[in-house]
Amino acid sequence: QVQLQESGPGLVKPSQTLTLTCVVSGRSLISDRYYWSWIRQSPGKGLEWMGAMHWSGTPLYNPSLNSRASITRDTSRNQFTLNLNSVTPEDSAYYYCSGGFGGSWLDRFSDWGQGTQVIVST
Repeated sequence: QVQLQESGPGLVKPSQTLTLTCVVSGRSLISDRYYWSWIRQSPGKGLEWMGAMHWSGTPLYNPSLNSRASITRDTSRNQFTLNLNSVTPEDSAYYYCSGGFGGSWLDRFSDWGQGTQVIVST
């Protein structure tokens, strides 16, 4: 069974950088044709796909984030990390990591972490 778990700070100050890490067990990050994504949800809003790490090591990003997001991976620890620069209170949300086979867009979100709450505030 594939398991993902997010970790990181629950509170970040405005203008700072948010760093979240997703540890994956039961499936290698370099498994053929697998994608590893970051998704968030704010109160009263739908899910927002932020970006993903391709199994080959190439990241993909949602242009709506205005290039503030960066996704990296550490294959030795089987984990990948989200860095979100210049955060504002609008970035307060529940953040999830997700993974899945890249045969179709829906297939890429078959496994999910439990989510972690992030609040951007002074």
